[in-house]
Amino acid sequence: MAKFKRGKQLRNWKSNSPDAKPGKLRIVGGKFRGRQINYLGEARTRPMKDNIREALFNLVGGWIPGKAVIDLFAGTGAVGLEGISRGASQAILIERHFPTAKVIRENVDLLGGDLPVQVESSDTFFWTRQFFKPEFDRPSEPWVVFCCAPYQLYLDETEKMLEMLAAFQEAAPANSLIVVESDSRFQTSLLPQADLWKVRQYSPAMIAVCKLGFDDDSPSQVSHG
Repeated sequence: MAKFKRGKQLRNWKSNSPDAKPGKLRIVGGKFRGRQINYLGEARTRPMKDNIREALFNLVGGWIPGKAVIDLFAGTGAVGLEGISRGASQAILIERHFPTAKVIRENVDLLGGDLPVQVESSDTFFWTRQFFKPEFDRPSEPWVVFCCAPYQLYLDETEKMLEMLAAFQEAAPANSLIVVESDSRFQTSLLPQADLWKVRQYSPAMIAVCKLGFDDDSPSQVSHG
């Protein structure tokens, strides 16, 4: 079953970085550290809190340089753009809500219009089915797949979510990672190949990380945000 570890107790953890302004999110590490991006702020998009995103990238940021980031259920796009900030070779962000996807594209232009970022205005489940078709031009470098879906989706569409994650496990090149953010209502023991996952609690979030085919268990560099 998935291995559980308790992360930092965020209610007692004071980040060294300043809070973002209302209606904005902060890039917490890498070359764009401190830059702020916009988001719509409406109820359908749940932005990951800055401190949870900081904890997440402290956990996996060292494995990101040179890899392709795939941000499923991208929402604000902050996770995918954080990956680019921390040295990802490219990022693909999938967000079905057209106004939100438009804001993500505007944020890419804000950070630098020539960034290797592809924003797909598509339902994630549909896009994933296309991604795994033989004719799809998938990234050849290792992947870091972020699945930061609305928490309720793990309960309402459990089978679809697990099938999708299993497909990424099977197809990912060696030295890839899959990262799942949920809350405690989702049983991480259900994750495909559950023994491969390490789970940390950053209340209210649960972060599960699956490393696939790594030759070395250490990241290429240590990232402290």
